[in-house]
Amino acid sequence: MPLPLLDHRLLIVTGKGGVGKSSVAAALALLAARGGKRALVCEVNALERVAPLLGAPRAGDEIRQALPSLYTVNVRPAAAMREYGLMVLKYQTIYEAVFENRVVRHFLKVVPSLAELVMLGKILHEARVEEGGRRRWDLVVVDAPSTGHAVQLLRTPAALLETVPPGPLRRDARWMQALLVDPAFTSLALVTLPEELPVNEAIELDEQVRGLLGIPRGALLVNSVPEPRFADRERAPLRELAGEPSPLGPAARAAALLALRAEQAGRQVARARAAIDLPVTVLPMLASGTWGREEVERLATSVGEGGASWAR
Repeated sequence: MPLPLLDHRLLIVTGKGGVGKSSVAAALALLAARGGKRALVCEVNALERVAPLLGAPRAGDEIRQALPSLYTVNVRPAAAMREYGLMVLKYQTIYEAVFENRVVRHFLKVVPSLAELVMLGKILHEARVEEGGRRRWDLVVVDAPSTGHAVQLLRTPAALLETVPPGPLRRDARWMQALLVDPAFTSLALVTLPEELPVNEAIELDEQVRGLLGIPRGALLVNSVPEPRFADRERAPLRELAGEPSPLGPAARAAALLALRAEQAGRQVARARAAIDLPVTVLPMLASGTWGREEVERLATSVGEGGASWAR
């Protein structure tokens, strides 16, 4: 695993829906916390997964501690808008007179990209803010939305700089965009599965990150890769045994299927490596009937050790 990923102030984790990016985001934050960093995981207007994965209650709109040195929050438009309004207007009474006005609220809802801007602004504010001369957070991990929605969210500051006139929105869009494209501040990690469609989408997303967003990329993490347990010379005997009665036959068929799946996964990992010029970390498929803190701990350990040993 390219541990320099964890040396940035902001780490964005994204990929196709269903590839396990929330688990990977939680594992990366846990690894940072193990290393003595104070880490915050931001989910974006989501049904929270990270805190429950860590065995903690959902955080909601307020930042809450999940584990020692590890905190979570769900960044949602209404709460982010309120925080943005108070930061801009400074006073509660003025905020309530302006932002709680029914006509103003309706206007704000129809302003293009404003919800994305204030959510992204909340995240970037947490990543850059300092208290008493030191960072509030050593690392902010963003469990970003899936592919297309992530691009829309991360594209917001640049899009507003192209369209809005000078004023507060343009000013805020400018500093947000500067942080997003700063390689010393931000890094983006792509997560995929060793399957054709997720790898296709990861390749397309990588092209958009490089060409459209300009956000520095840090790593590709291929999640849930089955371990190849059988050599090529062992597969023919497995096929021969597949017709035997139980229990030998079913066991041989299951083993042959596992070997086939591992072979197919290996081809997809190789295809991802060839298409995406990033350090690649292969994370093992974990055999577990449940998915929670123990599995996240195991993922974090695997990431910290550079991925599955058999995949190196």
